[in-house]
Amino acid sequence: MTTSAPQTKTPLDPRVQAAWENYRDDLLDLEGRDYERAEREAWERLQAELFTLTDAVADEHSSIGL
Repeated sequence: MTTSAPQTKTPLDPRVQAAWENYRDDLLDLEGRDYERAEREAWERLQAELFTLTDAVADEHSSIGL
């Protein structure tokens, strides 16, 4: 018998979703060396944006006393 925990989906922050979509879009239709170069740059941008968003969310929570 197979059992599994119910999947609960938490809505993704629209800013995080947009960051990931931008990452994906930056890599569309690229291959080989072009993909490798673009992926490194896109990954760095994504990580920086997610880091900034993490700080913004922390600031939002601290400003309302959470």
